Amino acid sequence: MLLNYQYQAYPSTQQKLELNDWLRICRYWYNWQLGDRFRWWNENRTAVNSCPLITYLPELRDNPGYFSQKKLLPIWKKDLVTVVHSGELLDFTRVPANTLQDVCKRADLAFSRFIKGDCNGSRSGKPRFKNQARYRTLKIDGKDCFSVARIERKWIWLKISKLKGWLKVRLHRPLPDGFKIKNILITKKTDGWYTTLCLEDSTVPAFTPESVIPTWDNGIGLDAVLYGDDYLATSENTKLPSLKSYRKNHSYLVGLTQIPQFNATCRVGKTLPTLPMDSVRKSYLEKVQTKKNAKTKGSKARRKLQSREARIHQRIARSRKDHAYKTAHVLVRTGKKVFYYENLNLTGLNKRNKPKPDGKGGYLPNGQSAKSGLNKSWLDAGFGQFFEVLDYIAGKAGAVTKKCNPAYTSQLLSYRDEFVFTDCDLREYWDEQEMLLVDRDINAAINLKRVGLGVFPTIKRAHRESGYK
Repeated sequence: MLLNYQYQAYPSTQQKLELNDWLRICRYWYNWQLGDRFRWWNENRTAVNSCPLITYLPELRDNPGYFSQKKLLPIWKKDLVTVVHSGELLDFTRVPANTLQDVCKRADLAFSRFIKGDCNGSRSGKPRFKNQARYRTLKIDGKDCFSVARIERKWIWLKISKLKGWLKVRLHRPLPDGFKIKNILITKKTDGWYTTLCLEDSTVPAFTPESVIPTWDNGIGLDAVLYGDDYLATSENTKLPSLKSYRKNHSYLVGLTQIPQFNATCRVGKTLPTLPMDSVRKSYLEKVQTKKNAKTKGSKARRKLQSREARIHQRIARSRKDHAYKTAHVLVRTGKKVFYYENLNLTGLNKRNKPKPDGKGGYLPNGQSAKSGLNKSWLDAGFGQFFEVLDYIAGKAGAVTKKCNPAYTSQLLSYRDEFVFTDCDLREYWDEQEMLLVDRDINAAINLKRVGLGVFPTIKRAHRESGYK
């Protein structure tokens, strides 16, 4: 069984400088490999439906791959490598060999997903060249590359190859018994350095989802709610609250309730009209962004404001992640073994509306101004991250998660199979026949549970207007 525990590290000043140099070398090595692959790809391939006007005379060599690029490392270590655009000299011998080999693996994985796709056949976009903000993690792997030097109370000291001294790490939670450190990840974040310990225990068997047999009693349906202060609705007639961390930061109020309306002709001591509170409402994040945009690019003041803005976004992301873990633990503590949730197309939900040309060179209103607020709410909810956390927490507890097709689950009445919730504004429905008040979100969660168990009716889009029978 594998577990990842992340702790905050406290490297010395010399260790920080050394780790920054390691990141610089690994970032250059990653970008060079991508550039080499793109160069070969452009010089040795031609589009099927077109003929280029400029023909290259490429160097006769094989397609660069993982092993061919990894074989270049001993050659690059013989002398200092000169960066073309800056003239900087990089010494590859300062970085552990396994760390540089892991960079080769990362570059190969990024390019293979772009060309072939992942295990599900989904292809990603063109890999980006990493800058300082996008490449922040080093992997220390191998038995001889690291070791535990000392453990004392809530502190652990790690000995890492080619890093002078011991790396001090604070254990805010104890390490589990019986687990051994397999590899180490060192990440540079806005507020400092962090160490992720990959722990492995071969005696603990890995959980197999096939061992859980889904039934009506041991399962629970989960419906993603984006209305009011609700986050999730369950088939057990409960609702879990939302956090809205980004919205809360944007609703930060200025200390004054009313401010005077000044103008160029006002005199001291004159009573001036006041503005309502809505006109002076401004978040702390917006104030920092406004100050940062007014500073000169590359200046020290702008860098300080950038760091302050990054800390605000980091707190928002951490609060959202903490809410996801707490919500997942609440669901797992219910004792259910199967969790059915919606297979949402989050990328499609966040897309902009298509423009509507008016035929005269202009465009008609397409409702994008209202859609922008909805997109912000979807991103602030972070359902994709929550479902990944739920899958991880449920797996540790011996439970499974199952994605379900949400088609018509929010419209069909769960106990009579009738289309009732055809309007999104209809949040509740009073059933005169059963004398029952049905909540829209709870009803959708029950339908998701039915979909997961295979008892939900198959509805064709052609029969949608006439109603299901």
